[in-house]
Amino acid sequence: MSAGPAIAHAPVRVKIEPSHGWLDLGLAEVWEYRDLLGFLVWRDVKVRYKQTLLGVAWVAIQPAFTAVLFAILLGRIANLPSEGVPYVAFVFGALLPWQLFATALLRAGTSLVGNAALLTKVYFPRLIIPLAAVLGGVVDFVVSLAVMAVLMAHYRIAPGWPVALLPVFALMALVTALAVGVWLAALNVRFRDVQQVIPFLVQVWMFASPVVYSAGVVPNGPWRIVYGLNPLTGVIQGFRWALFGTAPPGGLMAVSFAAVVILLVLGVAFFRRLEDTFADVV
Repeated sequence: MSAGPAIAHAPVRVKIEPSHGWLDLGLAEVWEYRDLLGFLVWRDVKVRYKQTLLGVAWVAIQPAFTAVLFAILLGRIANLPSEGVPYVAFVFGALLPWQLFATALLRAGTSLVGNAALLTKVYFPRLIIPLAAVLGGVVDFVVSLAVMAVLMAHYRIAPGWPVALLPVFALMALVTALAVGVWLAALNVRFRDVQQVIPFLVQVWMFASPVVYSAGVVPNGPWRIVYGLNPLTGVIQGFRWALFGTAPPGGLMAVSFAAVVILLVLGVAFFRRLEDTFADVV
C-alpha cells in the first residue's frame, strides 16, 4: 500500500509583546514552561563541572580558602570580634549565603547574552533564563553546607532549633540575586559594559555586607535601618543565628525582606517591559 499524502503543518508563530501594565509579571507563563526551566538548570550544572579535575570540590575549596585567609588577616591580626564563635566558622557561615548570592548574581546578570542563540530561535518566557542561572547555584550551596557541618563538628558547635530556618534564609539570598540579576541582565543586552560592572558591584557589595564582621558593629538608630536595606545583611545575620546561636537578625530581617520584595517586583516588571526587544538587540 502506498503511503498517503503528507499532512503539512503550518508553523506556529508567537508574537512577543511587552507586558500590559507594570504589575503584569507573567509568572503564570513561567510556570507553564517549568520543564524547560528544569532542563536549563541541569544543563548549566553539567556544563559547569564538565572536564574539571576536582569537580564540585571547587565549591568547597574557594570559600574554605577565603575563610582561612580572612581568619589570619582579620581574626588574628586585626582581632575583629566574632560574637564568641571561632573566627573561621564565623566567616564561613557568612560565606555560605554570600557565595550563593554572588555566583547566582554573576550568572544571572550575563545570562541573556550567554544564551543569545536560544533567544533568537524559539519562544519561551525570557525570565526563565536568569531564573535558571540563579537556581543552578543550589547544588554548590548544598556542597558548601556539608563542609560547614564538618567545620561545626570540628569546633563542637551544636545548632539549635533556628537551623530549621536555613532554607528560608537561603531562599531570600536567591531571591535577592534574582531581583538584582533581572535588572542587570536586561541592561546587559543593550549595554555590554554592564558585564564589566557586575564583578566590581559584587566586590563592593561584599564589604557592605557583614561577611567578615558582625552587623552588631553598626550602632542602633537611623544608620542601622539604612544598613538593613541591604538584603544580605538580614540573610547573613540569619545564617549565623541559625548555625551558631548568635544574636537574631530581628528588625534587620524585616527591613531586608521589604527591600528585596520591592526590588524584585520592580525588576521583573522592568525585565518584562524590555523582553520583546531582546531577540532583536542581543
